[in-house]
Amino acid sequence: MTIHKVKLIAIVLFAVPMIMLVAYRPQMIGAVAAAGDTADDFKAKCAACHTPTASKFFDPSKPEDEHVQIILKGKKGEKPPYMPGFEAKGMTVDQAKALAAYMKTLKPAN
Repeated sequence: MTIHKVKLIAIVLFAVPMIMLVAYRPQMIGAVAAAGDTADDFKAKCAACHTPTASKFFDPSKPEDEHVQIILKGKKGEKPPYMPGFEAKGMTVDQAKALAAYMKTLKPAN
């Protein structure tokens, strides 16, 4: 085999998997997002600041639209840490609605 054939084979063996990975990636992201559970999202992203029962910095009496906008866009409070916006991190409106609804179901421990 000549050097050119070896180079061509090496390029093909490297390029084909990379092309397949790039082509498959958007499907993988959607699958992960679809598989995500709202309760798991809350525990991973929200519970550290809002507590596991959503008893801090959360007013369940506010309308759903306001909660969704705060979840997606974020909110600056009186002092840090501020509520980050999750829209830039890939959260959809439907996921934000589900998260707000889930937080309203949580009951503070007495």
